[in-house]
Amino acid sequence: MNFDFPAFLVLASAVTGGIWLVDALAFAPKRRAGAAAASVVRREPMLVEYARSFFPVILIVLLLRSFLVEPFRIPSNSMMPTLLTGDFILVNKFAYGLRLPVLNTKFLPIGEPRHGDVVVFKYPVDGKTDYIKRIVGVPGDQVSYRDKTIYLNGKPQGQVPIGLYTGVASGAGMTGARDALETLDGVEHHTLAVPGRPDLPPGCRVLALGSVTVPPGHYFVMGDNRDNSNDSRCWGFVPEGNLVGKAFAIWMHWDGERTGFPPIAWGRLGHLIQ
Repeated sequence: MNFDFPAFLVLASAVTGGIWLVDALAFAPKRRAGAAAASVVRREPMLVEYARSFFPVILIVLLLRSFLVEPFRIPSNSMMPTLLTGDFILVNKFAYGLRLPVLNTKFLPIGEPRHGDVVVFKYPVDGKTDYIKRIVGVPGDQVSYRDKTIYLNGKPQGQVPIGLYTGVASGAGMTGARDALETLDGVEHHTLAVPGRPDLPPGCRVLALGSVTVPPGHYFVMGDNRDNSNDSRCWGFVPEGNLVGKAFAIWMHWDGERTGFPPIAWGRLGHLIQ
């Protein structure tokens, strides 16, 4: 079962703020009056003291996480070599507009997703699990994928071979894959592909007939690790309402399969995500 952290923050803010407010309006004046009459100092009830202490902290976390930046951890290799298992990333929550926490209703449009953006979104199949992929197609685009190449509106998106990839730690299994620099509508990024493997991962049927047209209000996404990614080729489009935000930086990397202690790839810290 997925823990609904945004709902918890909203509830915790409401409870602690409510306790503090009710006490401030109804009980605190009486305590002060009684203390003044008796010439004594009376402490707040412990429940009120905790609520007053925690409410500002919880509220700040809720506001930051809902409207500015949210941290995520990369759990798989589907975005290699751009993102590795164990990367801790930061996601811009206002890049595509501000949304109400829990309800996820957009109340302030700001920007629109573009080709090449790396985005976090709710998996359309269950609406709960956080996924991260790269936007390949925006509304109205015709998308196809053959011979390890993306075709956008009939035009192949350029690739420059880099060589064979050498993976480490959790990504060691991708050693020997073909590393290429892809340009997707002007956005450059690295991709991996395994020579000899089919263009579509097992079980993927969306692109089995050739090409698809992205409907209004939806996006077509793919992982940079093209032969090891469960993405739009398999289950279809991402509704605009499922978008969480745009990934923009790596702030930590911790992979338990790395040798040495601590298992941190120091060189990845602070990298901007392209």
